[in-house]
Amino acid sequence: MKFQMAPNSLFAILLRSPWWYSLAIALVLGAVMAAVMPDGWRVVGALSSFPFAVVAAIALGRQWKQPSAEQVEQTRQRLMAMGWPEFSALLEQAFVRDGNRVQRLQQDGCDFEIERAGRRMLVCARRWKSARTGLEPLRALQAAREAAEAPDALYIALGELTDTAAPFAAQQRIAVWQAAEMAQALRGLLPAAPR
Repeated sequence: MKFQMAPNSLFAILLRSPWWYSLAIALVLGAVMAAVMPDGWRVVGALSSFPFAVVAAIALGRQWKQPSAEQVEQTRQRLMAMGWPEFSALLEQAFVRDGNRVQRLQQDGCDFEIERAGRRMLVCARRWKSARTGLEPLRALQAAREAAEAPDALYIALGELTDTAAPFAAQQRIAVWQAAEMAQALRGLLPAAPR
């Protein structure tokens, strides 16, 4: 059985927050416990902050290589300025760099089939510039996925999903990459920004 943390537990919230929140809690809790506990128990009291220090370390590890908000916005603007040939070539390069075999597709609902270690994923990226994505492109991707019997699907859109599209993507287990995920996936591959 795999342990799964409750999504709104204190530690889950701290893992999604900046790492230094957990570190601050650990330091304050450790100092308070060391100050209020009897002499023989001060070390034990101070060690009660250890779980928060561990969460801070885990959060730091996760956030270390994440792009900043400024980098995400720069990536979004640069991708919005690209045409499909340039964007699709860049995306294909990112998939290959990450160890995937990539095949371009000419069919409704998906643009790429990527495979790694025998596991296939269909990718729809052609509408990456859309300001809002509704149900239709996600339904088309899901239909293509079912027809190809592919276990995974990925939709790429820099804009937001509508209120009906987001639950559909979650229910069908369609991964969605937006600006932050694209900034991470394309790290080091974007050409230098013009000056």
